[in-house]
Amino acid sequence: MNEYDSNRILDLTKKINYVPTKDLSEARCYVLNTCHIREKATDKVYHDIGRLKKEFRNKPKPIILITGCVAQAEGDILMERENYIDAVIGPQSYHEINETILKIEKKSKRTNSTEFDVVEKFDTLNSIRNSDSKISSFLTIQEGCDKFCKFCVVPYTRGPEYSRSIKEIIDEAYNLVENGVQEITLLGQNVNAFNYKEKKLSNLIYEIEKIKDLKRIRYTTSHPLDFTDDLIEVHKNCKKLMPLVHLPVQTGSNKILKMMNRKHTIEEYIEIIKKLRIIKPDIEFSSDFIIGYPGETNDDFEKTLQLLKDIKFINTFSFIFSARPGTPAFNLKKNNEKEIKNRLIHFQNISEKIKIDYRESLVNKTVLVLFENEMNSKNKYYGRDEHFNSVVVENTNDLTGKIKKVKIVKANLNTLFGEVISSQGEKSYAA
Repeated sequence: MNEYDSNRILDLTKKINYVPTKDLSEARCYVLNTCHIREKATDKVYHDIGRLKKEFRNKPKPIILITGCVAQAEGDILMERENYIDAVIGPQSYHEINETILKIEKKSKRTNSTEFDVVEKFDTLNSIRNSDSKISSFLTIQEGCDKFCKFCVVPYTRGPEYSRSIKEIIDEAYNLVENGVQEITLLGQNVNAFNYKEKKLSNLIYEIEKIKDLKRIRYTTSHPLDFTDDLIEVHKNCKKLMPLVHLPVQTGSNKILKMMNRKHTIEEYIEIIKKLRIIKPDIEFSSDFIIGYPGETNDDFEKTLQLLKDIKFINTFSFIFSARPGTPAFNLKKNNEKEIKNRLIHFQNISEKIKIDYRESLVNKTVLVLFENEMNSKNKYYGRDEHFNSVVVENTNDLTGKIKKVKIVKANLNTLFGEVISSQGEKSYAA
């Protein structure tokens, strides 16, 4: 979501003659787009500000903007603590960025823009062409959350659930494909909560599938509560929809799920997995886990480990519980820190073993890879297979933007290495 927002911020600022630079020293405006899911993101803001102060100590200071969810949640604190910041802009207000920059250029006062006006934001963005031309691109279709999990800051930083219109989304998707995009990942804080005039995510996917030159569709992040049968059926019927579902569960304990206010049970979660595997046998799953939520016992943790082993997630994102200010879980009594760290290490060791076993099972098998770019090493190309695994090959021909059959010859924890099954005239190597 933040990558999509950052790209759209660049599209907006082009209207006032700003262009992106990779050289920090020549920046006249520095935008730090932030996430507030975990505490380290807030710490990084102050770290980056310190870096900027050092960089521009003997040069004219650039305009410093903090955007995104940290700006939304802690805007007043940021402005009070750090005078070097010129403005904070929340994720539903970044359509105001040009006006904010122009005011700062005229030496106007510092600004705090953190209103929840998602309708005006997307109305503005719809008038600005999305210039993203990567092979694989993000497209926001839904923002905000009405679930109010007790640990989660999203309802307070992104606001209530809001779904864009089908026409807006389809128009932007066509625009991206015209730019050369071949894979679109539909984004939302609860992407499967998408609901526009009784049209659901399933309806939207069927419409996007009709775009001729679009090769692949993905979506993230889903909530188990909104994973309805019509969405399950899409995985059976839509050939462009990739067979990987990221479905956060957070814990394997019903007791902890209830304490988190997740509104679903482990049994219901497993039933979704079973249904998807029946209609799509090659489907795989990834998930998020919070380790050490207040009240988690060894028994609760063991249930989480059992779920991990039973489902065999091909990828997991696991973190120690991070209390976010303003959430109901913020003041809960924390578990023993040393014990929780040991649990996380134990969880991640098992998760990595499952991941390695899965990747090694792909050796000598053939996968379909959409190649996204040439790597710095000559004749090496990077892409992803249908299950979002990173794949690297060597090839004498330019593979960028092409879907190729690749035989996997080697695997490690994070990457598959392979050789293109040659078309006539191509020379292929094992990487």
